[in-house]
Amino acid sequence: MSLAAPLDSPPAPRVRRLDPVLVDRIAAGEVVERPASAVKELVENALDAGASRIEIVIEAVGRRLIRVSDDGHGMDADDLALAVDRHATSKLPDGDLSAIATLGFRGEALPSIGSVAELLIETRGGDAPHGARIAVSFGEKSAVGPCARNKGTRVEVRDLFASVPARLKFLKGERAEGQAVADVVKRLAIAHPNVRFSLASDHGGRFEYAAMHGADALTRRLADVLGREFAEDCVAIDATREGFALSGHAGLPTFNRANALMQFMFVNGRPVRDKLLAGSVRAAYLDFLPGDRHGVVALFVACPPREVDVNVHPAKAEVRFRDPGLVRGLVIGALKEALANARHRASTTGGRGALHILSRGTQQQNWDWRHSAATTHGERTFSGGFAEPDQRVFGIDAPAADARANAAPPAAETIDAPLGAARAQLHENYIVAQTRDGIVLVDQHAAHERLVYEQLKRQRQTNGIARQPLLVPAVVELEAGDGARIMAAAAELAELGLIIESFGPGAVLVREMPALLGNADARRLLQDIADRLAEDDTAGALERSLDKVLATVACHNSVRAGRRLNAEEMNALLREMEATPGSGQCNHGRPTYIELKLADIERLFKRR
Repeated sequence: MSLAAPLDSPPAPRVRRLDPVLVDRIAAGEVVERPASAVKELVENALDAGASRIEIVIEAVGRRLIRVSDDGHGMDADDLALAVDRHATSKLPDGDLSAIATLGFRGEALPSIGSVAELLIETRGGDAPHGARIAVSFGEKSAVGPCARNKGTRVEVRDLFASVPARLKFLKGERAEGQAVADVVKRLAIAHPNVRFSLASDHGGRFEYAAMHGADALTRRLADVLGREFAEDCVAIDATREGFALSGHAGLPTFNRANALMQFMFVNGRPVRDKLLAGSVRAAYLDFLPGDRHGVVALFVACPPREVDVNVHPAKAEVRFRDPGLVRGLVIGALKEALANARHRASTTGGRGALHILSRGTQQQNWDWRHSAATTHGERTFSGGFAEPDQRVFGIDAPAADARANAAPPAAETIDAPLGAARAQLHENYIVAQTRDGIVLVDQHAAHERLVYEQLKRQRQTNGIARQPLLVPAVVELEAGDGARIMAAAAELAELGLIIESFGPGAVLVREMPALLGNADARRLLQDIADRLAEDDTAGALERSLDKVLATVACHNSVRAGRRLNAEEMNALLREMEATPGSGQCNHGRPTYIELKLADIERLFKRR
């Protein structure tokens, strides 16, 4: 006996075809997520049209108005009528999705925007007697009509998302949306330095980038977009492998940021936020930066269109390579080689920061002098501005520096060296060196830590790290968990020159240590390594972080703060820094030295 359906049961829904306008609005949710998405689509269309000048005007961060004007080749009336239909495009002439050579290709941007906004397009081809215009009002298309227009195209988008007010609730604040628009334009401007870009926005700022031409066009555009500091503190990237080419610039490790927003990556001229490329950049900087800092890069991958799929994301923000391992190896290898070739170079931001602090201190001291003269008849007081408040710069206390560290005049070959000739040691940790046009201040502990680390890496890659037996094996007591982590990694630690054995619960017997460590404290070393392993206790953690463990080993043999060095030792340290890759920063990503130019110092004293 079958069971009858309840009398009030609703009928089964029927399959029906969606309204075309509704289809466009659904597509708009994929293509046009926010005003910045619409700006990106329109600017990419202008670039594909061969524009040499693109002007963007934004009101109410794009909700009220987006206007993009260009001087590209434009369209005739027939093409314009088709351009606002779904899946109509001029960018796939042969219909081959595996050989896309343009920025846009899906044929969805204009109809999607027109379904959720008031869209007006005015355009004129080079040979047309007059322009043509068409309007699309929330999915309703008007007829094409004539208009007065110079060669090129102007697209206006008004009242974005007015037909889908729920979408407006998901937009971020005006500042965030304005910055997103500016970021989109900046990325496209970097990819196309030969095009003039201008942005006028009520939120997110105004800027204009002149068209750049010549061999250094990209370098000058990067200086405009990322700032002069990046142009001064970067290395050039140029590498090829099996049909792939990588070019661009990478910031020195000491020129880093707390997030990855300053990483600009492009594939065949298309700005992307690709996980493979981002992970490759992070891996390349892993040996130079701590985990919470990120390198600044502008990298361009060029490859045959068939080697990359740009059709995997509606907004074209992601790509998929046919051979991801090849691309990853190319990016990591090229970046590591370029950063290693930079040797001791460090960013100039340290010197500028020091000058800023000193400048503030000088201004404060001038004020203190005037104030003191009016109240205490000229008794001189100094306060603030030199890193620590109320530090007596010219007091009569006993000096903490040995000004006689190099009493003899420096040799010409040392003073002309990049890091100069050692002249003094301050506070038993900071080496003051004189160059031909300035001074260099070196953190001896940080610098030597990096030198030992690089030496250990070289040993490990060649004949293995040299080790020496301890006269009396050291017994190190650790917590049970730390002891277990250490013993689980015993085989890998042996590769680093550390020979250990279990000596009961939580106890480890150290028989041999790396020869470079000398009389290092075995207990502190093992505890630091255990802490490092505890940061990532998943399978294979040690293999992923052997260099970090090696850096921990190096730290235990570096010249400690508080150790006095003679002139020969200080100069030897400077020369070794100049010859060692990565010596511009320590193993924790901090700079090992700062340089102050003589001209800047003279300006501090009003001599210039």
